[in-house]
Amino acid sequence: MHRADHFGLAQLCQIRGRIGRAKQRAYALFTIPADQKLTDQAERRLTVLQSLESLGAGFQLASHDLDIRGAGNLLGEEQSGHIREVGFELYQAMLEEAVAGLRGGQVDYEEQGEWSPTISLGMPVMIPEHYVPDLQVRMQLYRQLGDLSDAREIDAAGAELIDRFGPLPAEVEALLKVILVKALCRTANVEKVDAGPKGAIITLRNNEFPDPAGLVRIVADPANQARIRPDQKLVFARDWPSADARLKGTAAILSRMAKLAQGSREAATLTG
Repeated sequence: MHRADHFGLAQLCQIRGRIGRAKQRAYALFTIPADQKLTDQAERRLTVLQSLESLGAGFQLASHDLDIRGAGNLLGEEQSGHIREVGFELYQAMLEEAVAGLRGGQVDYEEQGEWSPTISLGMPVMIPEHYVPDLQVRMQLYRQLGDLSDAREIDAAGAELIDRFGPLPAEVEALLKVILVKALCRTANVEKVDAGPKGAIITLRNNEFPDPAGLVRIVADPANQARIRPDQKLVFARDWPSADARLKGTAAILSRMAKLAQGSREAATLTG
C-alpha cells in the first residue's frame, strides 16, 4: 500500500486482513515517505497496526481507533468532543449514571442551572491511564475537577494531583486550563467554543449576553479582530499555530467576556 500514512486505522487493518487467507504465506507491505515527517496521528496509527498481530485483536483496534480519532457525540450528528476529554470508558459510565438518574426522576442539570459548555481546542485534555491507572480513582477525580469554578481551587487541585501522583502530564495540565475556561464560559453565558489555528468561534447560550453594550464595544474595536456572524456567533480572528497558543488565547478572550458579564450582573444587583 503506497502512502499508508494517508489511510485510517480501520482501513489499514481491513486491507491487511485481505492478505494471507490462502494456504500460501503472504505479506502486506505499507510504504511511507522517507524524507517527510509523519503526523502524530499517522505515526500512532501505524504503531498500533504493528502491535496488533494476534487473532481476535479487532476490539483492541477499535478501542485504539476511538482513542486516536475521538468518538464525539454518539447519539447525534454533532461532534461534541466529550469522549475525547474524559476517555471512552468514563464517558460510558457517566452516560449510564445520567440515564439512571433521569429514569429515577432526578431533576435535569439544565433545570438546576448546572449546564456544561463545550470546548473544542483540538488537543488532548484528560487524565491518562498511565498517570492514574485505577479507573474508579480517575472517575472520582473527574467529578471533583468538574465541580471547580475558581482559579485558586483549580490551582489547589493541580497541586494535590502532583502531591499524589507526581508531575502533571501535558494532558492533565491542559485539562486544568480547560476547566478554568469552562468556568469562564459559565460566567459569560458561553455555550460552545471552537478554537483553531485561525481563531475562535464562540456561541452564546440562547444568544444572550449579560452586557450587550460591552460586547458591541469589543466587536467595534478593530484591534480585537472580532465580528458577529449572521447566526449570532462571535468570530475572533487570531494566529494560533499551536494548541497551547489556542488554549491561552481562548482563555484570554473568555476572561474578558466573563469580566464584562460579571460587572453587568453586579451593577444590576446594586441598581435593584
